[in-house]
Amino acid sequence: MEYTVFVQLLGNFGFPVAVTLFLLVKFEKKLEQLELAILALSKDVSNQEERKRR
Repeated sequence: MEYTVFVQLLGNFGFPVAVTLFLLVKFEKKLEQLELAILALSKDVSNQEERKRR
């Protein structure tokens, strides 16, 4: 593969791939935080239901 072809491929696809990977990593962290928040909320709701039964 010629150097110019490699530079063209990197220029055409390198930036979008880099941005996509950055966003995936960033969203993965947010999704983990969201999952933890949902689990905590679920536990709180269960505790509230348990208190109401008593």
